Amino acid sequence: MILVPDLADIESTTTSNAERRVARLLHAIDGPEHAVAFHSVKLRSHAAKQQGEADFVVLWDGIVILIEVKGGGVRKHDGIWYSIDRYGDWKKLRESPMDQAQSAMYALRNILHEDGIGWFATEAVAITPDIDSPPPAIEWKGSHWWAKDQMSISAMTQAFESVASKARTAPSGVRVARYKDLRERLFGEFTRMPVIDAQRGAVIEEQNRATDGQAHVLAALSRNPRMLVFGGAGTGKSLVLAEGAKLEAGKGRSVLITFHSPSLVGFFGPRIAGRDIDLLPFAELTGERQYDVVFVDEAQDLMNAEGMDALDSVIHGGRAGGRWRMFLDPNNQARVDGEFDPEVCELVQQEALQYDLDRNVRNTRAIVHVVQEYLGADVGDPGIVHGDRVEWRWFTERAADVEAAETVARDLVSNGARREDIWIISVASDEEPRKTKAGFVVTSPRFAKGLEAEHVIVCDLPQEYDSPGTAAFYVAVTRARVTLHVVASAGDKKRLQDLVRKQVAR
Repeated sequence: MILVPDLADIESTTTSNAERRVARLLHAIDGPEHAVAFHSVKLRSHAAKQQGEADFVVLWDGIVILIEVKGGGVRKHDGIWYSIDRYGDWKKLRESPMDQAQSAMYALRNILHEDGIGWFATEAVAITPDIDSPPPAIEWKGSHWWAKDQMSISAMTQAFESVASKARTAPSGVRVARYKDLRERLFGEFTRMPVIDAQRGAVIEEQNRATDGQAHVLAALSRNPRMLVFGGAGTGKSLVLAEGAKLEAGKGRSVLITFHSPSLVGFFGPRIAGRDIDLLPFAELTGERQYDVVFVDEAQDLMNAEGMDALDSVIHGGRAGGRWRMFLDPNNQARVDGEFDPEVCELVQQEALQYDLDRNVRNTRAIVHVVQEYLGADVGDPGIVHGDRVEWRWFTERAADVEAAETVARDLVSNGARREDIWIISVASDEEPRKTKAGFVVTSPRFAKGLEAEHVIVCDLPQEYDSPGTAAFYVAVTRARVTLHVVASAGDKKRLQDLVRKQVAR
């Protein structure tokens, strides 16, 4: 069964040993097709508290099963429920584990009905893995309270099947929720971008919430063998890729993430740490090992005959019959590093389900508008409504180069920005990242592609906006999460004005 988040994340984040044990069993169960278990689901509009929580929500054969897990001893005395810890101390419970499961079930059902999902069958289950089954009671069905005897793969599988067999059927005349919608709605609760710094303000908070589009893609990845995911810079392709790879590895499949730019090793490494996932730049693939699933980031760089042949050699079953996911930007990035062949792309599109990520979750609205105005590039609808306007710094008597960009960087630091959160991107360069004497990172579009920084200062603008120049400018101005500053000369201003006129004339 698929776990969301994956087992490694649950093992490292939950403080409950009982929940860890249940998670391991759920992970090992070979349930119905597309079965998913979601851990620690936050519930708004809970009847008894401002925000409730379900320990697990399991989608099993079209039925939503809410599970409350209570480790240690559990006992009812004089009408009051208590938990008993390993020291024998009793702690009064507000309600029984079954009541908790049922109240969470009602809360989730109400929430999804409010969201217009439609009718769906729900069941509530209590799991007390450390005690024998409680005696029968009128408050619950015996099949819905699982104890020691159900703490094995086969017994828990049978318990799920028993609960599902007793689930209600839809009343006549009501609209029944589509299983696909239920999966995607619940996936959306978990597809959160990693929190970089919780104190960074409204912009970072908005960026740390996934879009509906990302949730749809994650849900679709688990169901389809081959997928092409299109999205402009900032639409969250790499983050969805990392989460998808973790889910595949959690199902016991061998997984490879590959890409053209070696700098992406630093991006993916921390996000898949502790998982059995290989992370290899494209140039290091030898074809000596094949994988059950291959993820390709920035696939526009490899969208050529040679690149597709190399991928074919590392996928079990080959590209035509194997399991792979390619994420690519249909705009200008392919001309920065790599080779894009549109005819090859058309052939590959015939082999896979296609999906578009159309909401920008990196760049602020102001940055998105600049990209659209100057380049006509589709980087998705702006999802980040806060943020400062783009700052243009015009230099008339000196070169608009890295030295000029450093003056802007110093101003940012004096206004509270952290030095390590600032990048200077020299558009005309293709060199590896370096640090100035003042400690600021200077990089190039080639090595910034696929990555991001909170504050970006763009300098050394193209002398000509041909395909390579336009592509390099596109990459540079789409790296910023919070603020974008463009350092430009009088000559740059004229060339940019000409660029805007070309976009208007199209």
